[in-house]
Amino acid sequence: MSGPADSQDMPEPERGGPGAPPLEPGAERSDEFEVTGPLLTDVGGTLGAAVLSTPGMIAMMERTCAVLAYEALPEGNATVGFEVCVKHVAGAAEGARCIVRAKLTDIADGRKLFFDVEVAEGDRTIGVGTHQRRVVNVPES
Repeated sequence: MSGPADSQDMPEPERGGPGAPPLEPGAERSDEFEVTGPLLTDVGGTLGAAVLSTPGMIAMMERTCAVLAYEALPEGNATVGFEVCVKHVAGAAEGARCIVRAKLTDIADGRKLFFDVEVAEGDRTIGVGTHQRRVVNVPES
């Protein structure tokens, strides 16, 4: 299965090597993406132009958090999102180049990860909020 963030031309996540730092509060990741394809909406034809959809923005936030964690977790672990609390405060037109940022702010019970997230286009904030993920066991590939 795939979602809006999977359609972007983004690098595949890779596990850190033996010397990779552990996942700790303060870890950060940012990715640049283009507002295209499944990230777009015209709100059922009511806008007259395609813009970054709220679900598309959230998908990019979740992906960035998931990759940040994945690259520091040991084999057999990944994360699933379980809470999103964001505000979509400005529009980004089709073709815009945006930056999505994630910062791990806390780890509870060794498996609940808390992130601050943001999407910006240049100096303009497009979306901002928090996201939570849980570490889960997954079959090794």
